[in-house]
Amino acid sequence: MDTLIPINYDSDRPTVSARELHKFLETKTAFKDWFPRMCKYGFTSSVDFNPLKSEQVQNEGGRMVKRTVNDAQLTLDMAKELCMIQRTKRGKQARQYFIAVEKSWNDPTTVMARALKLADNKIKKLSEKVEQDKPKVLFAEAVSTSESSILIGQLAKMLKQNGIDIGQNRLFERLRQEGFLIRQKGNNYNLPTQHAMDMGLFRIKESTHLNGDGVSITTKTTKVTGKGQQYFINRFLGEKRNAS
Repeated sequence: MDTLIPINYDSDRPTVSARELHKFLETKTAFKDWFPRMCKYGFTSSVDFNPLKSEQVQNEGGRMVKRTVNDAQLTLDMAKELCMIQRTKRGKQARQYFIAVEKSWNDPTTVMARALKLADNKIKKLSEKVEQDKPKVLFAEAVSTSESSILIGQLAKMLKQNGIDIGQNRLFERLRQEGFLIRQKGNNYNLPTQHAMDMGLFRIKESTHLNGDGVSITTKTTKVTGKGQQYFINRFLGEKRNAS
């Protein structure tokens, strides 16, 4: 079909620019006056048309200037009615054109083609999401089958294997800053906060040994649970995706 007036197919139904229609109809009334007057014939915003801003290149004293102007996307039903209101040869021509566009749009072959295109787009988006989530899924599967806890240094290595550029020292600093580990220097430094323990992200391993004087010494080591490993890999991967 020859394009008499540009048709927009970006939404779930074809629409046409009010300014393009006004231009084709060769209406002597300025668009800023014509369109509001046409809307008074019983048309409803967001139902029959959607107001928008568009850019147009205008000739101002021999100089081409790009201006932002008011426009609207009209349903073909509204566009056909506006054509009838004009009672002109151009109006009749445009109306017949819109009828042909609708007929083509509703043709079974065209409907099937749109359905296939929509399905292809959904499959493409799903495939992209699967690729994005692949490191996260692989990690989650590995952690979910293991109940062992690991050291924070080992968690840093896991994060690096999943594309997160962070080392042990920086990971300790992040966990302290974000309230997962105790920041205050002393016996509890780098041990989990109560909040982190309540979340089940860490456990504390206690070890006892004798020093050179024969005194029993108890040490505490922070270890990341399986749940914690899953939580932090998801957290860091989410931050990486949002930053890209």
